[in-house]
Amino acid sequence: MKVAVIGAGLIGQAWAIVFARGGCDVQLWDGDEQALDTARALVARQVAELEKQRLLHDAASVMSRIRTSASLEEALNGAQYVQENLPEKLEVKKEIFSKLDTLSDARAVLASSTSSIPASAFTEHLPGRHRCLVAHPVNPPYLIPVVELCGAPWTDKSVVETARSLHASVGQKPVVVHKELEGFVLNRLQGALLREAFRLVQNGYISVEDLDTTVKDGLGLRWAFMGPFETIDLNAPDGLQDYCNRYGGMYQSIAREQTSVDPWDVKVVDNIEQQRRSLLPKTELLDRRLWRDERLMELLRLKNMTDPVVPD
Repeated sequence: MKVAVIGAGLIGQAWAIVFARGGCDVQLWDGDEQALDTARALVARQVAELEKQRLLHDAASVMSRIRTSASLEEALNGAQYVQENLPEKLEVKKEIFSKLDTLSDARAVLASSTSSIPASAFTEHLPGRHRCLVAHPVNPPYLIPVVELCGAPWTDKSVVETARSLHASVGQKPVVVHKELEGFVLNRLQGALLREAFRLVQNGYISVEDLDTTVKDGLGLRWAFMGPFETIDLNAPDGLQDYCNRYGGMYQSIAREQTSVDPWDVKVVDNIEQQRRSLLPKTELLDRRLWRDERLMELLRLKNMTDPVVPD
């Protein structure tokens, strides 16, 4: 399969790795020629690191499947699937999808990496709107495989299934969001936890450092290999319904507290920022991000031992 990746920023680079690692021929395009040159160098570096970490088998073969295109028309020529990654602005999405719909093969699936804008907001005016959807990744998608697929009300179900099959075939973990909603599912789950985390720090119950420890060395250990429903299903003698009967009242009481405060207040953010900077100066952010990616690679290798599907 030939895939066009539109936009060569960090997400575009990551998608190029995902699809090429999965055996697709990738055409990478960006309106900025310098960005393309930079992207190819960064992709080569990340692919080499993935091979070093034993998360792909042949870096040279992967790189041979990634080519840059001088024009949008060239990138789209023959593409069966298009992954757009331009800035998170509605007018930008409308403009690029008009071009994609006009220039691509009429049977090609057109997907956006947007993390917040529903497909209906930028595809309603298109003759080919039935083939458009959101394919929202988790950064970086070559290490965190979940991708949320969410169509507009007019997106053909067969288009969603085609996208789902493609992403599964290249080693991703596609999930289908059946109705449009702001932030899709992953960001809403993350937002719910963040809201309570900010509130707990704001009200003096816990420090930023200890809150992070509670998640990474508590909830996060289970969540690395099972979701919240399976977690509670296993945490009561007779399963999920038994858990809800035992603890539902407590959670309902807590929920009434959680809607009573704005966790994104400027003073709250400033307080948490100060605590984070005391733990990690800004000058060390990049090194810590690289450390994070190395830990993700180690975790992914471990998960692959129980689910050993790593595309060549």
